[in-house]
Amino acid sequence: MKSLVTYKPFTLGEVWGDFDRMMDRIFSDTPIWEARIPAVDAREEKDRYVLEAELPGLTEKDIEVKVEDNLLTISSKKDEKREEKRNGYLIRERRSSAFQRSFVLPTDVDKENITAQFKNGILTLDMKKLASAQPKSIPVREG
Repeated sequence: MKSLVTYKPFTLGEVWGDFDRMMDRIFSDTPIWEARIPAVDAREEKDRYVLEAELPGLTEKDIEVKVEDNLLTISSKKDEKREEKRNGYLIRERRSSAFQRSFVLPTDVDKENITAQFKNGILTLDMKKLASAQPKSIPVREG
């Protein structure tokens, strides 16, 4: 008895895409199943929010941070080209990687004073809270 096989027609573009993924798996240190979206940690402190994104292999020139209304977006697009001549052959490789991640900001973030720092593959965004959102002590007087 023959095995049941699912028929899936394909295009030539899909064949090249499969080939590229196979080459990535063979030549990359990063496993193919690992997500290309950066890991992000966010925490709230008394007077600010801190967001840290892991962006290994990038530089500060590769990263774009934008705030539009209450939406914070971190994105990157990196194109790499490599050319090598070996044994009479010319080898040209092109690789492109991109990601975009967006976060809805709390309403108490001072959007005008967000700072970004990139060091050792970690992007740190420091988002101060608005002064009006800070807790206030109200003195109680005798009556």
